[in-house]
Amino acid sequence: MSTDLAITIFVAGIAAGTTLLFAAVGEIITERAGVLNLGVEGMMLVGAATGFVINVNVEEPWIGVLGAAAAGGLMGLLHAVLVVGFKSNQVVTGLALVIFAQGLSGFMGESVVGVAPPETFAPVRVPALSSIPAIGRILFRQDALVYLSFLLVAATWWFLFRTRPGLNLRSVGESPETADAAGISVTRTRYAAVSVGGAFAGVGGAYLSLAQAPSWIPNMTAGRGWIAIALVIFATWSPVRAAVGAYLFGCVEALGFRLQAIGVDVPSFFVSMLPYLFTILVLVLISRESTRRRLAAPASLGNAYVR
Repeated sequence: MSTDLAITIFVAGIAAGTTLLFAAVGEIITERAGVLNLGVEGMMLVGAATGFVINVNVEEPWIGVLGAAAAGGLMGLLHAVLVVGFKSNQVVTGLALVIFAQGLSGFMGESVVGVAPPETFAPVRVPALSSIPAIGRILFRQDALVYLSFLLVAATWWFLFRTRPGLNLRSVGESPETADAAGISVTRTRYAAVSVGGAFAGVGGAYLSLAQAPSWIPNMTAGRGWIAIALVIFATWSPVRAAVGAYLFGCVEALGFRLQAIGVDVPSFFVSMLPYLFTILVLVLISRESTRRRLAAPASLGNAYVR
């Protein structure tokens, strides 16, 4: 593999992984609070549709991103009302939200299927840094949302592991009874975490429809929400490791298209299948209680708290 081809794959992999990274960081925040959100795929879909529709109407992609965050946040709030407020089963509720979001996003985006976006996020070169050989091309000639994702990873890590509110959130995910006894509101913390996680998933969907593949087609996330959930487990609930995993998944996705483009006799469907195969494997492993303990999953993940 030539150097130019490798750099091209990494550049495309960073872009492809950014969609996963936004959703995965949001899911990390949600699961650190002890709530399992299997509705990420649906929240990404609603975010993608909302962002694209707003962009078509106001011709401003940043407003589309804000709208996508709001839409994803509302979906997250709905999930929180059901699983935190009404103590519904978190797995069933998440799956129901995906089905609901598939219909909702299809209805929202029906009028813009096949419409060309008036504005998109174009690559922005970072002065000086973009001139660094190889690294400059890979990391510092991306669009603004990619740079925002870099900041998001650092800010989320700092929040979770270096601030008191982050410690409170993690304590709610580990032992809500102890957190409650210490005066931390378990309900309020979980509501906030699930809503913020939904907002980030919405932005991940908007990145797909406004930057990576500027367009709208029904179900365009194509299972990326499920990959993001598996990525959280792969990253052992760490934003920094989630970034590495997201870009790894993105590079695998980009590799399939590049191999086909240069005439390598490998079915692109086989390469495209690999991330999803890995997702299934991770979800099967995490279903075992012994595996969850070894990976240091939040102790109360998926469990409703009744005071």
